[in-house]
Amino acid sequence: MANTSGYHVAVVGATGAVGQQMIKTLVNRKFPYNKLTLLSSSRSAGKKITVNGEEITVQEAVPESFEGVDIALFSAGGSVSKKFAPEAVKRGAIVIDNTSAFRMDPEVPLVVPEVNEEDIQKHNGIIANPNCSTIQMVVALEPVRKNFGLKRVLVSTYQAVSGSGAAAIQELNDETKALLEGQTYEPHVLPVKGDKKHYQIAFNAIPQIDVFTDNGFTFEEMKMINETKKIMHMPELKVSATCVRIPVATGHSESVYFETEKGGINAGQIREVIASASGVVLEDRPEEQIYPMAVNAVGKYDTFVGRIRKDPDEDNGFHMWVVSDNLLKGAASNSIQIAESLIRMGLI
Repeated sequence: MANTSGYHVAVVGATGAVGQQMIKTLVNRKFPYNKLTLLSSSRSAGKKITVNGEEITVQEAVPESFEGVDIALFSAGGSVSKKFAPEAVKRGAIVIDNTSAFRMDPEVPLVVPEVNEEDIQKHNGIIANPNCSTIQMVVALEPVRKNFGLKRVLVSTYQAVSGSGAAAIQELNDETKALLEGQTYEPHVLPVKGDKKHYQIAFNAIPQIDVFTDNGFTFEEMKMINETKKIMHMPELKVSATCVRIPVATGHSESVYFETEKGGINAGQIREVIASASGVVLEDRPEEQIYPMAVNAVGKYDTFVGRIRKDPDEDNGFHMWVVSDNLLKGAASNSIQIAESLIRMGLI
């Protein structure tokens, strides 16, 4: 461990896909913890996880689990967060929540450190981690907003199945194998486990992530719209999204169209500000077929941006391609970065 006088960290949802990445990220980024408590539902309690050579038994989350905890990282579903996050805060912990439970609560800061780190100061015990697809988009858009202003954003996403959890990854693998072997497979997870119908994801693209709302957009699409406005403090920003699930295990890709406030900008200027931004890697050499791809983003903390080009018809319009590891920057590493910011800003 990096710092024996460090912090007591709890991970809620420790056996899930994001929880596992949170644990790995704490170790890989040498986060200064001196005690790690791993929590889950009663179903997963008792499992043993080896962290940095130390075997830790996963315990069932109960209110008393948070006694003495400094930072509680939550990634076990919104209902779990609503039940236990206030209990953790009551016992003195700062909660960093990776679910949608508190994201749009006006009292809870919604934070991407590269974009709005200063919002952390307004926390009342809970800090929300945005939706995975929102995070990578705002990281790529922030340098544009800062330098040239933003008027409009239209995004189409190509999202990995891991965004739906470990069961969705398993379904993609099993289904692909079955179909390649000429067998049938009855899908039961995607697009949404609790919805009425389930569709094949292997060799397919499903234009539904989460359930539909009354306006015809899905909850995932509305999350991207509302969260972007909140994170950027731009309630007037025009944002629209279409979110699609594709047969990729890890790594979300996005086609983003945006319009700047400032006129007379060229693609080179956009490239320049994005290349110098924190947390962004520019991969934009089309003449060499260099552009971001999900397969190359896996296991990396950065957001990758390429295919930057001016719209042929709209003077202030630009297109770009944005890729990131949805389990890392889209979830685990953004949460750990928030915890690092708390320490750096002297808030814990």
